[in-house]
Amino acid sequence: MRFKLLKVAALSLVVMTSGCSMFEKLVYHPDINQGNYLTPAEVAKVQQGMTQQQVQFALGTPMLKAPFGSQTWYYVFREEPGHQEVRQETLTLTFDSNGILTKIDKQGNMPNFSAPATKS
Repeated sequence: MRFKLLKVAALSLVVMTSGCSMFEKLVYHPDINQGNYLTPAEVAKVQQGMTQQQVQFALGTPMLKAPFGSQTWYYVFREEPGHQEVRQETLTLTFDSNGILTKIDKQGNMPNFSAPATKS
């Protein structure tokens, strides 16, 4: 009798600790998108030499500005599809002391940037 009780307790413990992990793919998980979604057309508008006002007009308000001055802006987009891995794209824009865009850095699958057009 004691062996049966121990067996039932162990089985109950295994079932309770497994939770819903066995049914992970059956449970609905909504897609969660957060941050600044930037289209390739919007990103292509940004070029070095633009002012902060021009960049904000083209891309909107950044997700985050550098805490000790507004010389670095971060546009972050985080996408968490239901049962897939999380994907994050970050566009980092650095301005000089006059508010002119000097550096464009991208991480993730951001669209490629075009170099500033030169007039011949």
